[in-house]
Amino acid sequence: MVFEGEAIARGEWYPPHSSGAVPARLLSRGGRLVAVTAEDAILADGDVGQVSFTPRVGSIPRRAVFADGSVFESADNEAIDTFLRAGGRSGWVHRLEEFHPRLFLFAIAVVLLAVGIYRYALPALVEVAILVTPPVVSETMSYGALNTLDRTALSPSRLTSVRQAEIAARFRQVAANAQAGAERYVLNFRDGGLIGPNAFALPDGNIIITDQLVELAGGDDEMIAGVLAHEVGHVEFKHSLRQLYRAAGVAGLVMLIAGDVGSGVEDILTQGGGLLALSYSRSAEAEADRRSVELMRKAGMDPAAIARFFDLLEEKLGDRSHTSMLSTHPGTPERKQAILDYAGTLKQD
Repeated sequence: MVFEGEAIARGEWYPPHSSGAVPARLLSRGGRLVAVTAEDAILADGDVGQVSFTPRVGSIPRRAVFADGSVFESADNEAIDTFLRAGGRSGWVHRLEEFHPRLFLFAIAVVLLAVGIYRYALPALVEVAILVTPPVVSETMSYGALNTLDRTALSPSRLTSVRQAEIAARFRQVAANAQAGAERYVLNFRDGGLIGPNAFALPDGNIIITDQLVELAGGDDEMIAGVLAHEVGHVEFKHSLRQLYRAAGVAGLVMLIAGDVGSGVEDILTQGGGLLALSYSRSAEAEADRRSVELMRKAGMDPAAIARFFDLLEEKLGDRSHTSMLSTHPGTPERKQAILDYAGTLKQD
């Protein structure tokens, strides 16, 4: 037979408690909703008021649930909306999603909230995380990092034991004025290989210096001490842990803002978070530079000795880069000048 009625949408009908789909149409007739096959065979029939519709959420197919438990599902959300609007039953979720000027106000509120969280809440949370982090966490991280570096990038130092002892003696002299004293730190000598001239600190106080940096310094042991004092600054200010927690916080903030807005917007927010992390990294480097000046001064050595390291970078490695938005460190010329300025300020005190 031909079933007469107002066609609402095409879709699929599912019997109660079954996933077996049947191609079907949803019709309206005399205050009733009817699901019929292509041959107009009735699959389900119910009063309009007894058929419930799932709310519209984006492009997710909507469902009309009949009293007997059978379900008609359709991706033609516009058609179902048109029918429901005529009966005043448009989904409240979809109404919230519809374009409205208030969305601009909501977007501005979200941005202001994100700025507030990043500016005030995130630093506070990082401080709390640092406070409750037990020493074993830093030790575990450092142990794993050093082992990985030794397996992949570093080799045993080629410096003689006498040379290592000379550098270590100056390092202890500088570290003695650090907050936790020289016992807090372990100086490790390594051949840097492809890493080249470098020194870096691990969160637990292990500091690694490469043979290449010692060779670059020539016989300027005060300059080496200045570089190591800089690394002591990183450990004292817990820059590694702060960087880790801050990056995790920014990632969480991005997820909070982005939600399911799409990969493109999420990528933009992630890149923005990365730029904020770079800015924090530059700030940490400048802070460690100033700590180097302070420690060297207390040890009776040239407070601005680390500035000579930047002279070497400029002369021998041609590093005359200035600070940019994508810099992980402050620009070499600016960094050197800031060190000289800070050393001059301390000298006047």
